[in-house]
Amino acid sequence: MALPLPLPRQVGGPTALPLLLLAVTGVCSLEIQAEAEVRAFVGEPVTLKCRFTSSSPVTEKLTVDWTFRPLAGGKLEPIFHYQSDAYPAKRGTFRDRISWAGDLAQRDASIIIASPTLEDNGTFTCAVKNPPDVQHNLPRTVLTVTQRGSSFQLTLAGLLALLVFLPSAAVVCLLLIRMGRKFGVLKGGKKAGYKKSSIEVSEEPEKPGCGARLSRCCMQCLDTDEEDPY
Repeated sequence: MALPLPLPRQVGGPTALPLLLLAVTGVCSLEIQAEAEVRAFVGEPVTLKCRFTSSSPVTEKLTVDWTFRPLAGGKLEPIFHYQSDAYPAKRGTFRDRISWAGDLAQRDASIIIASPTLEDNGTFTCAVKNPPDVQHNLPRTVLTVTQRGSSFQLTLAGLLALLVFLPSAAVVCLLLIRMGRKFGVLKGGKKAGYKKSSIEVSEEPEKPGCGARLSRCCMQCLDTDEEDPY
């Protein structure tokens, strides 16, 4: 009598799904962090920071790619590549202006832009692949380059505040000038109309005037003539 053979186990059973999810999770365990906004000045070097975490050890297969898209829109431009060594762009607007500032031992994939210009305003993307960790998020960094000393931007609120402040300041200045003139006239009038009382005695002796001095000189001359017999 033949014994019944065991039925083959289904590959796609309930146990296979968690294993598949675990495998996918292991492949996607790479995360990148980058600054959302960075401000720089024309001609002054700026660092674009990028850090990553990976469940796999860093090997020579790790790659870092930086791309750029202008603020006004346009095609995506590769500007930097790293794999065991730095490979900055040899053409385009960033030629000879990108240098490596990262440290893979510290999970750092940052770069430096030398002598940024107004044309560098745009969005930068840092992509890291560390096989088998190759799938990850793509954080974007918006770079704003301005001239030093001209970074002030007149917003709508600032414009309204300026329009309200200037007339108010002008009115206050006019009132202060008017009050100053008014008090000055009153003070001058009191000084001009002030008279000493008849009973007041001046503490300082009055100095003889020109008439008194002239009379004294004349009297001295007459006394001299009388003494002379001839």
